[in-house]
Amino acid sequence: MTGLLFVLFFLFMLIGVPIAVSIGASTMAALFFQGVPLMVVTQQMFQGINSFALVAVPMFILAGDLMAQGKVSEKLVSFADSLFGFLKGGLSIVAVLAGMFFAAISGSGAATTAAVGSSLVPELRKKGYDPAAAASLIAASGTIGVVIPPSVPMIIYAVIAQQSVSKLFLNGFIPGLIMGLGLIAIAITQGYRRNYPRGTALSLATIWGTLKSASWGLMTPVIILGGIFSGIFTPSEAAVVAVNYALLVSLFIYRDLKLPDIYRILIRSAITTAVIMFVIATSAVLSWTLSSWQVPGAIAESVLSLSTNPYIIMLLVVGIILITGVFIETASALIILTPVLLPLVIQLGIDPIHFGLIIVVGLAIGMITPPVAINLYVASSVTGLPLERITRAIIPYLLGLIAVLLLVVYIPIFTGISG
Repeated sequence: MTGLLFVLFFLFMLIGVPIAVSIGASTMAALFFQGVPLMVVTQQMFQGINSFALVAVPMFILAGDLMAQGKVSEKLVSFADSLFGFLKGGLSIVAVLAGMFFAAISGSGAATTAAVGSSLVPELRKKGYDPAAAASLIAASGTIGVVIPPSVPMIIYAVIAQQSVSKLFLNGFIPGLIMGLGLIAIAITQGYRRNYPRGTALSLATIWGTLKSASWGLMTPVIILGGIFSGIFTPSEAAVVAVNYALLVSLFIYRDLKLPDIYRILIRSAITTAVIMFVIATSAVLSWTLSSWQVPGAIAESVLSLSTNPYIIMLLVVGIILITGVFIETASALIILTPVLLPLVIQLGIDPIHFGLIIVVGLAIGMITPPVAINLYVASSVTGLPLERITRAIIPYLLGLIAVLLLVVYIPIFTGISG
């Protein structure tokens, strides 16, 4: 029956059936042929989304959309430019830093790519930067959006693995920072090799002015994460605070959004949330089915029989995560892989929080690996460049991020978790 389930799943995927429907239909078919009452499907779907922690998902999506549509991203880019624009190829560093700043607000890779790209691409073109390289760097920086907290995939993982969202958020800073530093190192190397120009001259007055202007946006992660880690509110409550703060800043401080804009953003955020929740609901049925058939345990035994070396096994796990991220979008891949791989890594003595960071970073890389590469599609839309050009230019950044993933896997200090 497990074979039938996966054959149907991949068949549905190949003919273009949406991922959530593919998961649900293939699981229902397997259960039907096994004689299981299909009422179980409805029960497990509702149980899968019946979690207080998931309240944070639509709220963080909405907060990110509100910030991305307003002037917050522009002001964050200006602040980053005042700090490092004076260096040769400094706008490349600005692109990564702006991505890291916005990652601490949005929790979404696509939102980070769109916000930074729309603000920075015109300036990069004006300064003579290679358009494809610039677009690929912004797309690669967008992967940090789901690693530096708040992070929607981390919330989903925490619900599935029954782990603490706060612990995942706390330990997500270091991997996100290492990803940013790795991209900056590659960007600086390319800047000198291609003789990119210097940007804004270094000036304390400019830094102070842009800092004051961007301070409202920079306060967002301070309020959200400070409130969570101090125990003032839970991650779900923090998400609601983030929405209210984003509305306050956009409507009354920057005054860059009108009520019709808010309505449009609400509709778009609701659609995004509905898609994610439907995927979570159908994947809950799949997870229950696989657990009932003891598939995760069988997979763990099979992999452990290949080698007794935990380093080799973790390399295989990383390969599975990266390959899955190429073909399946982040939330779906996370929901499918977690119940299958988590029992295996626990047998290896890997902390579930550590594995959560591994799988989130690994699937984040999938955002820049076609055919399912949401950040590349967003970068292509923002820049008007064909996807093929951006894909070729992304290779150095892709290799750099894979190197960071291996550091996260094999050197726990890069996650803030003691080995």
